[in-house]
Amino acid sequence: MNLLKGQLKSCSGLAKDRVVLTCGIISLAAFVAARALSPEEGRHDQRAKTEAAQIMERAIAAVREHCISHGMQFDDALDPNHTGLIGLEYSEITTTVGSLEAKRTTTNPNMAGVVLQLLEEAGVLPGDTIAVGCSASFPALMIATLAASKAVGVHPVMILSLGASSFGATRDDFTLLDIYGVLKNSGIVDISPAGVSLGGAKDVGQEYEAEMKARLVEKIRLSGFRFLNQADLQRNVSERMAIYLGSAGNRRVAAFVNIGGNYANLGASPLVLKLNTGVNALVSIPAARESHGVVFAMAERHIAVIHLLHIKGLALKYGLPWDPFPLPKAGDGTLQARSTLSIGLGIVASVYFSVTVLIFVLHRKTFFRTLSQRKRS
Repeated sequence: MNLLKGQLKSCSGLAKDRVVLTCGIISLAAFVAARALSPEEGRHDQRAKTEAAQIMERAIAAVREHCISHGMQFDDALDPNHTGLIGLEYSEITTTVGSLEAKRTTTNPNMAGVVLQLLEEAGVLPGDTIAVGCSASFPALMIATLAASKAVGVHPVMILSLGASSFGATRDDFTLLDIYGVLKNSGIVDISPAGVSLGGAKDVGQEYEAEMKARLVEKIRLSGFRFLNQADLQRNVSERMAIYLGSAGNRRVAAFVNIGGNYANLGASPLVLKLNTGVNALVSIPAARESHGVVFAMAERHIAVIHLLHIKGLALKYGLPWDPFPLPKAGDGTLQARSTLSIGLGIVASVYFSVTVLIFVLHRKTFFRTLSQRKRS
């Protein structure tokens, strides 16, 4: 009987050893995870995203004030948040059908924090250059990209195109170029567009009425910015690539951000439909070079492509509310996620560590006695 009791006691000691060892391993794993996403890193990440959102918030306020001061009326059915970034459904520069809810979702100031997150995921570092091809379909995404770049010290080289899908910058008296001018005049941005195209069919506005096309051409020429007016896709892409790579200087071009569906940016290959919303580190390159848009020219140079077009998927992935009213404040919502996760992991690590220490203290005699017996054997 005594022998049986001894064997049971020994088994109990071994079981306790295993409990201590298991708790120790889990505690260590939780500690490593908490360090990898430490609260301090989360706070730093949160500050940058909040700063980007605040810049975008100021930009929207500047656009709103410009619209008010110039007597532009807000349509509450289209733009209930009075951003000035939601245009007409149809106009002479409307190119394709667009989603009103998607356009309004992009006016959330925290979209700038999402763009900053995408830049980080693409490996963009402070001091890098990013190439940006921006159609007028999503003027708010232009602002979000400029705000994110400013918040982290990234140099954006941006080419604009004036054609827009429904509810984008479709007003001919307040085009994407005009919106950019408001941002520059108000001090939100301190750089000029590297080029401007008409957009639309073949990127030269083939579907525009002659009078409207002439007015847009005159607007671009008066701006003093470089006018890109090349219907041949490959010549257009080559000109854009020369601008992007030539403007980088000694800085590396770390990513290409595509906003909307400009012809020169996306090209003519159906493979463009396989691009994921967000970061594309690997892109399938079409065999037919004559169909290549800028996205493929960048991918060939192993430059990450950030694709901003399918907004619902982007909002779902990064926790942005769909079609918000009123607009969230800068820093609200999804931007808190990473720091909250970090703090949670820290708490888990602390609890597991405390439990492990407690178990060890309560059963240390058994632990050391078993260890001594194993050494003697």
